[in-house]
Amino acid sequence: MSSPPDGYREWMEDREWTLDELAEAYAYPDAAGAAAAGTEASHGWLRANMVSSVDGAAHHEGRSQPLSSDADMRIFGVLRGLADAVIAGAETVRQEGYRPAKAREAFAARRAAAGQGPAPAIAVVSASLDLDFSLPLFTQPLVPTVLLTGAAADEGRVKAARAAGAQVVFAGEGTGVDPARVTGALAGLGLTRLLTEGGPRLLGQFAAAGALDELCLSLAPLVTVGDAPRIMNAPGLAVPERFRLASVLEDDGFLFTRYSRP
Repeated sequence: MSSPPDGYREWMEDREWTLDELAEAYAYPDAAGAAAAGTEASHGWLRANMVSSVDGAAHHEGRSQPLSSDADMRIFGVLRGLADAVIAGAETVRQEGYRPAKAREAFAARRAAAGQGPAPAIAVVSASLDLDFSLPLFTQPLVPTVLLTGAAADEGRVKAARAAGAQVVFAGEGTGVDPARVTGALAGLGLTRLLTEGGPRLLGQFAAAGALDELCLSLAPLVTVGDAPRIMNAPGLAVPERFRLASVLEDDGFLFTRYSRP
């Protein structure tokens, strides 16, 4: 994908990409699969998937959907179909109305061959555990929802989460979560192919902690103006970190880019 052949742009515009083509284009590095199989040191590969308007807005009126497109949603589904776990901040879960990930027949054989469950787990980062445990995310998941919180989290909320069927994982010494410890904590559950969908604050924390391995950024040909946050919203790095461009796809003016650590 990084060295497209002649006519590559026309190929993309003439027909819809198949799920297999997209799955190959967005395949996780071999190291992530090896770690999941226990053949290498336990670690995960953390990939982010975000959408932005051309003027830098991460959402419009509080939601990312107005910036999306059919091709963006298709890639969104593929990225979920390849992941062991989808990580999201508690506020994003509330605003976007997160539900359990569904099993998709198109990915069943691929997931089985990789030793994955029928669908990715949803992993929610929350210091307070202030979540409604009666929602489908906790009552109807194919695989248990994971809650990442601090070791000093409120015991009552921890008990309530576990009673609702959630798997509580401590990834921080205090009440909050240490973003640098998230991939290791999930790898301890055998979840190494990781996908985060934000929001901007959580993604900024991952990037600032040096925990982000790859960024899949959909650039929408839209201008929103307003004061919406960027895709990352956290204290700045002292020195900007360089990522390399791994691939670019285009559809109807939308650019689907993928950047990774050198």
